[in-house]
Formats: sequence, C-alpha cells, structure tokens
Amino acid sequence: MAVVTGSDDLRLVDHHCHSVVGHELDAAGFGALLTEAPAPAGDPWDSMLGLAVRRECAPVLDLPRHVPAADYLARRGELGVAEATRRLLAACGTDALLVDHGLRAGDLLGLDALAEAAGAPVAEVVRLEAVAEDVAAWGVAPGDYADALVEELDRRTRAAVACKSILAYRYGFDVPPHPPAPAEVAAAARHWLHDGGRLRHPVLLRHALWCGVDRGLPLQLHTGFGDPDEDLHRANPVLLTAFCRATAGTGTPVVLLHCYPYHREAAWLAQVFPHVWFDVGLASTYVGHRAAEVLAEALELAPFGKLLYSSDAFGLPELYLVAARAFRRAADRVLGGWHAEGEAGGDDVRRIAAMIAGGNARRLYGL
Repeated sequence: MAVVTGSDDLRLVDHHCHSVVGHELDAAGFGALLTEAPAPAGDPWDSMLGLAVRRECAPVLDLPRHVPAADYLARRGELGVAEATRRLLAACGTDALLVDHGLRAGDLLGLDALAEAAGAPVAEVVRLEAVAEDVAAWGVAPGDYADALVEELDRRTRAAVACKSILAYRYGFDVPPHPPAPAEVAAAARHWLHDGGRLRHPVLLRHALWCGVDRGLPLQLHTGFGDPDEDLHRANPVLLTAFCRATAGTGTPVVLLHCYPYHREAAWLAQVFPHVWFDVGLASTYVGHRAAEVLAEALELAPFGKLLYSSDAFGLPELYLVAARAFRRAADRVLGGWHAEGEAGGDDVRRIAAMIAGGNARRLYGL
C-alpha cells in the first residue's frame, strides 16, 4: 500500500518532541526511558514499545530484527551514543523538529546539538510553567509577578514557534475557562512565592495559560496519556470545550497533544472549533501494531487538515524512529485501505498522508 500512499517518501515535521540523552546509558537507564512509569514494572522491554525498538531500530545499528535486548544494548554501546543517535535520527526522514526543552533540559542535548545530530532544523516550543517557575525563582514581589511573567515570556518566545501548557499534569482541565482577575493572581502569587515548589496553584496555572493565549503563538496542551503525575480523567480534552469557546476569537490556535485514549473527543473538538488542532503522538509509539486503529479512529471525525504528526520522543532517539515507522505503517493501512475499498482515490490518499505528515504543521507554525 505504500505505493498508493507514498508513505515511504513522506517527509515528516515532528511538531512536538523533546531532546535526547547525550551520554551513554546502562541497561537500567535505557529501560527507564521505555515507559511513562517512574519505575518500570517488570522488564520494560516486554512491552509493545520494547518489541518495536528491537524490530525497527536494530537493523539501523547493523543487527537483525528482533535481536535480544542485551545484544541490542551491547551494539549500541559499541557504536557509541553519538553515532547511534545520528543513525537513528537520520532514519526517521524528518525535515523539522519542534522541541519542548522545558523538561529535564540539563539531562539532554541542547537544541543546537540536537539539530546537528538530527541533520534537521530545530525550533523551540516554550513551556509556560517552566518560565513561570524561573520568574518565581528570581524573588519577584507578588504584585509584580503577573507583569514579570508576561515580560519574560515575551523575551523567551521571540524565536519560538509555539507555547505549551502542562495544566493537565499540574492540576487538570476542570478549571474556569476564562483568565483570572489581577487581584486573584496577586493573592495566589503571594501564597506560592511564600511556599515555593512547583507551580500547581490553579489560578496561576490559568494565568500562565492565558499569557500563552495572549502571546498569539500556537498553544500546545498536553492531554490524555502520560505519566502518573496526572489524573487521566481530568486530562480529557473534552473538558477544554469552554476554553475553546473562550479562545475562539483570539486568533491563537489551540493544539491538543497526544489525546489517547480521548482522541475521538479531540477529533470532535477539531471539527467544531476552527482554531483547534490535534495529534495522536506518544500513543502511536506505545500501542505498537495498533497504531493504525488509533489513526483510523482519529480520522473518523477530524478534518484532514487539522491532524498533525508528532513523536513526543524523549530521551531515546529510538523513540523518534519507532514513532516515524508507526505513523508510516498506520498511514499505509488506513489510507491505503480507503483506496483499496474505493473510498478515496490515489491522489487523495497521497495528499492526505502528506498533509498529516508535515503539510499541516508547516501551515500551522509558519515553517
């Protein structure tokens, strides 16, 4: 079916990902990055993702597919992290990476080093909560916090392509959909700046979110599947319906990340709100051969021009390649199936595949 969809030739724009580890990893360190859990339950290789790494990545490192995990890690160590990373990222067929570098940045390659390793341009997605926490760490007065955040966000996003919120992790989407009043922000800042710690106060999270809206860049929001910091039912994007109404006239695109298992809800939001976009990244990596079913369900309602490709890869270059291969295979099965059943012509499926792979992201982010 790749002949029909042209998936083998698709050039990808990874509209949401993270950087990779630049140092050698032992078996435990590698395994810890094969799961969203804080500590692997059992052998992390015994998962859809573990199977996919051994299947998709081993040949890139000159090994047979399905090689035992120990042999894979030994060969990776032989090549060295720089060469393994270069090979794996080159095999993805990616033209651009839009990178959230606000999570454990000190453990990962910087953006310039990632661009060199990937052989592709990198642009930054600025994490709102990370900027807010930096502002708080400067010792700003509670009454000055709101303005200080706006100024710092403006400075950090001058060369960025998007902002991102992790409201789903820090609280959940069941918050009022409108920006808080200045007095609310000052009172909340007084408590947070006194107590310290990560930003979890719902008023200040809403304030940061609306600072992102006001910035006017596409606003990415993590939704759905993630690590146990979040309550999954409060990360359902349908809880953002009122927020989508409130932002409809702002001119700021709202981009729902990952979405699984709520990708059908996200598809509905993308259909009924012109400024809402979404992806099924991360999930397509973890669900293995079921990625085609996730893509098919996302496309049941979604306008084809509103669905984006992402890997949400973090730490391991293997995750970039597994995501890229999963997407191409899913596109073959779903869109090629439409063609085989007479639902769409060959030109249509090739055009739709290219839109999702990169065309939609180029249009959304002005690449």
